[in-house]
Amino acid sequence: MSTTSPEPSVDLHWAARALDLARQADYQTSPNPMVGAVVLNAAGALAGEGYHRQAGLPHAEQEALTLAGAGARGGTIYLNLEPCTHSHREQPCAQAVVQAGVRRAVISMADPDERMRGAGIEFLRNAGVETVVGVHQERAQRLNEFYIKHRLTGRPFVTAKFAMSLDGKIATRAGESRWISGPESRAHSHVLRSAHDAILVGVGTVVADDPELTARIDGSAARQPLRVVLDSQLRTPPNAKVVGPNTLIATTRSGDVGEAETLVLAPTADGRVGLGPLLDELGRRGILSLLVEGGAEVHASFFAEGLVDRVQAYLAPIIIGGREAPGPVGGDGILTLSKAIRLREVDATRIGDDLLITGYVDVHRDR
Repeated sequence: MSTTSPEPSVDLHWAARALDLARQADYQTSPNPMVGAVVLNAAGALAGEGYHRQAGLPHAEQEALTLAGAGARGGTIYLNLEPCTHSHREQPCAQAVVQAGVRRAVISMADPDERMRGAGIEFLRNAGVETVVGVHQERAQRLNEFYIKHRLTGRPFVTAKFAMSLDGKIATRAGESRWISGPESRAHSHVLRSAHDAILVGVGTVVADDPELTARIDGSAARQPLRVVLDSQLRTPPNAKVVGPNTLIATTRSGDVGEAETLVLAPTADGRVGLGPLLDELGRRGILSLLVEGGAEVHASFFAEGLVDRVQAYLAPIIIGGREAPGPVGGDGILTLSKAIRLREVDATRIGDDLLITGYVDVHRDR
């Protein structure tokens, strides 16, 4: 569903403003999408704007329409996602838009939730609201990529994250890995953790490094992800820093690990935790996004099963060398380059002295 004629510049401007407002939620809305709304009055002047700030708080439409008041009548509303038609703490947003007397709606994209998928757009059109769909659609899809993946597949969006030296090492041959990346990259990685609903490592990382797996952001209260440990044989020490009430130990055997919750899954043929079933369970729990931090064999397993959506790699300007020094992805590897996992939409950003390389896994690669 998209417009058949070029969008006027005013629509491009205010639709972009709705996206900017939505982004201010900074993932606090999970498991809901990030939504921004702008209301112009009949004369085209700004009457109200708002965004969905956190799950359980008013939706973006409610904020913007409340501020606009009578100014919404005969005006235009800009939304990065179609308004909902199902009940929540307030009246359905599509109904609120109609009752406010809005004449025109500009919507970036349809909602992929099975309860919606165009229902809000149809509701507006049936009520006589001129409705334009598709303005800044790609930007809207990128903003809510976690939500979209979850709603379409039932599984979280998976980001594989690692830091490595210029020659592709994640540790020295003696196993020392702190710190390969610089302080600016480490601070950025904590922001990345806070953006995700869950963070995952293998038990080998827990035993070797004893990480906390928390998000620590100076000057703000970071959103803390669920900590997930892959531990088929329950080797996680009960006194490990990661063990606590916000921790899930994914395993194949019954047992307790301190305050952590244990999730027992059927083992794979090689006795490991099945990653697909684990992602299914996380999705059922409303986890929209998962940050996989390793180690190398964990990364290899996620890549081998085609479960990675995005890669974020911090590249430090240091040389480690060594035949026995590990790289970020283990496993058996490939025999021919035609089988290599390729990234698309690659971006390189300088963070301190490091480079952050981001790319999306090409799902059409030759297997």
